[in-house]
Amino acid sequence: MAGTLYVVATPIGNLEDVTLRALRILRDVSLIAAEDTRRTARLLQHYSISTPTTSLHEHNERRKSAGLVARLEAGDSIALVSDAGTPTISDPGEGLVAAARAAGIRVESVPGPSAVMAALSASGLPTAEFTFLGFAPARSKDRKQWLAGIVGESRTVVFFEAPHRIHSTLTELGHLIDDRPIGIGRELTKTHEELVVGPIVELLSRFAVPKGEFTVIIPPGKPRIDQAAAVGDDAIEAEVGRLIENSDLSPRDAARQVARSLGLPTNEVYRRFQATREFGRSAK
Repeated sequence: MAGTLYVVATPIGNLEDVTLRALRILRDVSLIAAEDTRRTARLLQHYSISTPTTSLHEHNERRKSAGLVARLEAGDSIALVSDAGTPTISDPGEGLVAAARAAGIRVESVPGPSAVMAALSASGLPTAEFTFLGFAPARSKDRKQWLAGIVGESRTVVFFEAPHRIHSTLTELGHLIDDRPIGIGRELTKTHEELVVGPIVELLSRFAVPKGEFTVIIPPGKPRIDQAAAVGDDAIEAEVGRLIENSDLSPRDAARQVARSLGLPTNEVYRRFQATREFGRSAK
């Protein structure tokens, strides 16, 4: 009889946040596939768990998945863990889970701590509807376009950012959104955790020397220009032009972002932008 692949969420900081079920699974399985065996060893040692571990990270997952699936088919059960939180969610493991399912192996989720939920639940920002987008792009140009695409969202947006890029990301966001407060979580559940909500200018000062992983929460904001078909051509030209200037977007991509925030067709916004800009040039 084949074994089971358990996708086990582990603490994002405080070791006491692990669930009783997770501890039982980690003790009972034949093997733990860990993103970093050294980091997982701290959790296992804390709870006196002696189950063998093997590394499974982004650089070896494709190579090692077949062997792990073979062990599952032979009857061994395996726990998949990442450094913190839930495997496959902005962490390795997706390939192994897909391979196990393709082989007919039972896959069970063992839920637990989440930086996204921890930040949202304590932020005081809207939580009825939200979307999680993983890590922001690393390259500056890609990140600017990506941020421009989310600031018009009608739902709260949550994403992760690395410490060496958080200042640049907040600066770029400051060019794109109004003065609505946003949330920043740092080192959540750890000794020096912070969860701050405020305008970007205050957060830039607060995290001038950033350390740790960051969770960013952007609540939905009011569009910079009034919605509805009655929006003036000059307002559309100004908004599209602002995005082009501040975000390195093409005119078509900028028109698409403005159209999304207004509920108008992209072609209409683009046509009105072009017509107004051409008229302005000819009038000079």
